[in-house]
Amino acid sequence: MDLKEIKADSTLDTRGLTCPMPMLKTKKTLKGMDAGKILEVLGDDPGSKNDIPDFANKGSNEFLGFYDDPEGYTRYFIKKG
Repeated sequence: MDLKEIKADSTLDTRGLTCPMPMLKTKKTLKGMDAGKILEVLGDDPGSKNDIPDFANKGSNEFLGFYDDPEGYTRYFIKKG
């Protein structure tokens, strides 16, 4: 799956936030989404590269992957379970 082709249903911008805020905001946003929808998280906190995949893989959600955007932040994709 090419992550750059994913059309997210919702986007959460956590750029400029540090741990634990990106994770907390991601968790809260996913709670409000319907199953099967895809959340894109934009972030620049280095800790999120571990935290977001770990969180997404523990529950019923599916972590689809992440990639580093050329503009200096990371894009994460989570499918709500």
